[in-house]
Amino acid sequence: MISKIILVILAIIVVFVLYQRFTAVRISGSDARSLVADGAMLVDVRSPGEFSGGHIEGAISIPIQELAGRADELGDKGGQIVLYCQSGARSAMAKRLLESKGFTNVHDMGGMGSW
Repeated sequence: MISKIILVILAIIVVFVLYQRFTAVRISGSDARSLVADGAMLVDVRSPGEFSGGHIEGAISIPIQELAGRADELGDKGGQIVLYCQSGARSAMAKRLLESKGFTNVHDMGGMGSW
């Protein structure tokens, strides 16, 4: 009986940790537009082909697979950055990557349709 309780508690902990790791806190399109209007850098982390097929005006293209090597292009680590992609998966990964490199004001808008 006690081992079943311990297993249930461990399962709850694992689910909670995974939920925290893989759920993204996103900002709304209107909040993203306000940040960009106030000077935030808007970064499209989709592929070059996706970017050339259409993007949000004023965005710069840094594909997710190049982001670690091009993070210095984002300037001050305390500057405001808004990330987006097609569906939100890559922008969530990009946010975590930049935060791990010391960037402190990174915002994930998710998919570009939110704009």
